[in-house]
Amino acid sequence: MAFKDFPAQAQSVELLQRSLERRRLAHAYLFTGHKLDELEALARTLAKTLNCLHPVKRSGVAVDCCDRCLNCQKVEDGNHADVFWVRPVSKLRQIKINQIVHREDGPPRVLLDAVNLKPAESQYKFGILVAADRMNENAANAFLKTLEEPPPHSVLILLTTEPQRLLETILSRCLRLNFAAEGPQLLAPAQMEWLTTFSEMAAAEQKSLLGRYRLMDVLLRKLNAVRTSIEETLTARSPLEKYEDAEEDLRDRWEQEFKAAVEAEYRRQRSDFLLALQWWLRDVWFQTLAEGESPKARLQGPESGVNSLLAFPRLVGTQRVARRISPKAALENLRIIEQLQRWLHTNVQEALALEVGLLKLNL
Repeated sequence: MAFKDFPAQAQSVELLQRSLERRRLAHAYLFTGHKLDELEALARTLAKTLNCLHPVKRSGVAVDCCDRCLNCQKVEDGNHADVFWVRPVSKLRQIKINQIVHREDGPPRVLLDAVNLKPAESQYKFGILVAADRMNENAANAFLKTLEEPPPHSVLILLTTEPQRLLETILSRCLRLNFAAEGPQLLAPAQMEWLTTFSEMAAAEQKSLLGRYRLMDVLLRKLNAVRTSIEETLTARSPLEKYEDAEEDLRDRWEQEFKAAVEAEYRRQRSDFLLALQWWLRDVWFQTLAEGESPKARLQGPESGVNSLLAFPRLVGTQRVARRISPKAALENLRIIEQLQRWLHTNVQEALALEVGLLKLNL
């Protein structure tokens, strides 16, 4: 993909291209957004652009790649000698210090080796950290030293959907580009269908424990389908499928990276579903406040008053739930869902956290 293939991110891409055009290439970038795979594609495109044999130019400077030359294809396929990727590994889905600097128990090639060597095939060396927020403390401190004294002809790109989890000292040394719109995300049809089903079930009487467990079942079945889809997608992209005759140590590393990538992408998509649920619960809270509006404001239609603030104004379950709970209870729901998200960032058992969270909701 080239930068022109990201129309939804045109504004942020244009900012990046302007800095390239003005020869203000940063030594370190922080790409943030909602979708890690999209951030990877954007980082890959920047690496292509600066290593492209036939780039698109402005003022004599490369601002986009041709996406066809040998260098572009090598970057796309993940086998360019000057583009080094770091991904979370292990059951804890962390980026460890032995991926940044050499350790006896670490891989043979690490980030600092890759970016400190002179470029082999092109002008710049790239080090790209996927889910950079997953660096453990030792890895983050080791990486910070590299940021403080970056090697010449090197570009470091950090990708994250949770920039708030990065050290402030790392954030301050990167040029940040936000590839995420503010406010609720535009839900995919499958997500919207799920949220509609959830809101309708929540709007039914919730006096029985069985009703709550049905809500939990709707969420768990959707999450299981999401994990299966992620595994199928990432399996097709994995080098394990392309290079069956690779050395055993390399295949073991790819296997660890694959498992970590599946888990990281699953957690991201799970967060998306819970964020959509949080925005719906916010709508419920706004609806509970609608009783305080004047009768005239309530009669003015869906684009006025509290209704104008709703993320999902067409979900009929929202008002039905709001009619039977208080604003205080509705606000407590937002605290509960935020707490659930925090639990799921730890090693707590997923099903248990979801069960506790959904049973606590005031519906």
